Amino acid sequence: YGEQFAVPEPLETVFISWFQGGEVFRSGLTYRRGAGNIFYFRPGHETYPTYHDANVQKVLRNAVKWAHNPQGSHPAILDAPNVPVEKALEPIAERGGKLHAAGEAGYR
Repeated sequence: YGEQFAVPEPLETVFISWFQGGEVFRSGLTYRRGAGNIFYFRPGHETYPTYHDANVQKVLRNAVKWAHNPQGSHPAILDAPNVPVEKALEPIAERGGKLHAAGEAGYR
């Protein structure tokens, strides 16, 4: 056992599993992509009834509550709001030229 997969650097590591040989495996990771929260969870082996365990079920319920976005998603990319860089949900750096200035035709 051990971690043999490549995943992006998480926002947070919530759970780490350890095995008899001393290997470790990141078992609960959080990510944010756009307006969405993602929780990766690896609670155990598929041959063991892991998902029937009350603790695992509680983690899954909490993960769903945490990942839920009450604002929902935008039905189309053209309906997405255009916000200034300083008001972005995630830190971003403004680079390059602009097609339209604020207030010009074409700027949403």
